[in-house]
Amino acid sequence: MTAASQRRAPLRQQLRQARRALTPQQQKAAAVGLAGHLPDRSLVQHATTVALYIANDGELDPHLLAEVLHARGKRLALPVLHPFHPQHLLFLEFVPGQSLVANRFGIPEPALEKPRVVPMAELDLILMPLVGFDDQGNRLGMGGGFYDRTLGCLEMAARPALVGLAHDCQRVPQLPSEPWDVPIDAIATATELKTLGG
Repeated sequence: MTAASQRRAPLRQQLRQARRALTPQQQKAAAVGLAGHLPDRSLVQHATTVALYIANDGELDPHLLAEVLHARGKRLALPVLHPFHPQHLLFLEFVPGQSLVANRFGIPEPALEKPRVVPMAELDLILMPLVGFDDQGNRLGMGGGFYDRTLGCLEMAARPALVGLAHDCQRVPQLPSEPWDVPIDAIATATELKTLGG
């Protein structure tokens, strides 16, 4: 385990507790706020295909956002655990309201159907869950490395725009980073979209 990994473990626990401590009313207000402002941002308006996620463990919930984007004609996708490449993701086309199945972590995802796979080259924007973030563009995930492995295989020019969705309580001054971390381009909260790394 690297020194950065050792520093991340207690921080991950602390930030997960902070987001889980949000009340149902706070979570609902955050979901409403996100769905109210993010679809009108140019980054989202110019995207044809958008990947997002099913909220878990206190994550900022994009289900209302998904409904708005679908109503505006966006093609949506959800991550699924890759069946052949451990700790990698595939993205499958998704329509709000469709039935989902629980993966091995208990997180709902679309049933794997080859015709519904969305190639990475067709994703314009990935809205990613996270545990913590800093203003340099570093993202702290749940520790499995699924997004980093999946996106790290791509050339920078081939990557879709990466936006982390987070509650304000998930911001930290500086995250310890690893060489394999894939930085995010921006963070979206209930009230703002902030470009990172600058």
